[in-house]
Amino acid sequence: MHYELFIAFRQIRARKFQTLLSVGAIALAVMVLTVSQALMVGFTGELYNTTVNKLPHVSVSPQEGEDYIYLYRTLTERISSIEGVSTVSPFLTGQASFRFKDNSLNSELRGIIPSQENEISSIEEDMVEGNFRELEFSRNTVVIGSRLADKLEVNLGDSVSVSFPNANTLSLRVVGIFHTGSPLDESLTYTSLDTAQEFYDVTDVVNGISVRLRDFDQDREVAAEIEETGYRARGWTETNPAILRTIAIESTSNNVIYGLIIVIASFGVVSTLNLSVIGATGQIGMLRAMGASVLSIQRIFILQSGILGLMGALAGTFAGVLIALAIGQYEVPAASSDVYGGITFIPIVVRPQDIVVIIVAVFLLNLITGIYPARQAAKLDPVKAISTR
Repeated sequence: MHYELFIAFRQIRARKFQTLLSVGAIALAVMVLTVSQALMVGFTGELYNTTVNKLPHVSVSPQEGEDYIYLYRTLTERISSIEGVSTVSPFLTGQASFRFKDNSLNSELRGIIPSQENEISSIEEDMVEGNFRELEFSRNTVVIGSRLADKLEVNLGDSVSVSFPNANTLSLRVVGIFHTGSPLDESLTYTSLDTAQEFYDVTDVVNGISVRLRDFDQDREVAAEIEETGYRARGWTETNPAILRTIAIESTSNNVIYGLIIVIASFGVVSTLNLSVIGATGQIGMLRAMGASVLSIQRIFILQSGILGLMGALAGTFAGVLIALAIGQYEVPAASSDVYGGITFIPIVVRPQDIVVIIVAVFLLNLITGIYPARQAAKLDPVKAISTR
């Protein structure tokens, strides 16, 4: 095996131009694959962070035929005892009309317990003005989104009139403004649970409970367990199937494209090895005449293919990681930040396991593609091969 490896390396060094072309083609393909994989993982993680991590993993609704959850404290304690549940947050939500001076807009008014709600939506991370926790200490206060604040021309400390049919009109002081870069900045506002109950003129009730899990992939199992209590419960995969479809479609299409790129690059190695077989016909004949077996000739060319693939994979991943890290430093212009969901930097995640998988996959694929030219070389008649010199 040692002499076969020696000959394989010698053939690679002897044909420098062909080697550079083959390694360059594979390196270019692997570089594209590495950068694309880092982008896909980064954007997928960002998608989870801006959607799944901002949403309740399980949403609990009133029993069939009911508008409210009356014994919600007992229910929240029972849900909290379920294995895998980390946080439970009851809420009372509905539509409301916000008026400030001559400006008026409708939005959702959600009454919550601030400390518990923050564990669900991490809203404190999105605060740009004011303090979200002030809702706990001050009655008749509200936290609104940045777009709603702009359209109402409201500033921190201003009082807005909130009304709706069959609700009690209230004057709520703005104690915070949040910015998520999503439609929620215009369609959602927060107030304390007591204030919401006063506004909607109801007793100590809620119309929903948000549940956060330690592992969001267990949403269906936990939802099924909650439904055994008689209340309706749905996991985030049911309420937001578009997120899963988007990730699945992007992942599938990207994997197909990346696979085709690598296959095309590998065929370049096959072409190089075929030319190598033609150019080394006399040498192959001499080796056969000296007693080299058919299997040894095949190994020489398969080793050449594998070495070229490994060199290209290593060079491509190195270049790809450098480019990916450079792209990750690119700052998204402030004007475009909202368009991309509040992203300020291009999300890049380079995972060591992805690099290892890419290198191993390219190496193995090149070993496989090297079988054909290796078999062609082994079929040569040693007498005829020598006579061609």
